Amino acid sequence: MLFLLKAHLEKPGGTSNREFYSAWKKESEAALEAIRAGVIKGLWKVAGMPEVYAVLDVESADALDQAILNLPLWKLGVSHFVTELEITALRPYEHWAEDLKTLAQG
Repeated sequence: MLFLLKAHLEKPGGTSNREFYSAWKKESEAALEAIRAGVIKGLWKVAGMPEVYAVLDVESADALDQAILNLPLWKLGVSHFVTELEITALRPYEHWAEDLKTLAQG
């Protein structure tokens, strides 16, 4: 099952650059491993903004929840660095195209 994940990160006041970027570095290392494992199908950092977009391939919403809870930012106790997390379930467009055949007959 494919999901689009959008994460916005912010460095809280009182947090050093070293702490913030060290945690993000650990997150990036885990993400690169997930790419090699095939869980992450695509991963992008938005230019000029502290945002990351990912397309994840997991078995279910439960598996997605577990994957998020196992991210380094959550394990390190700094999940508050992620101030906005948006998740969208994706379905193959060809499935929608099949639905349109019936809907168009309406």
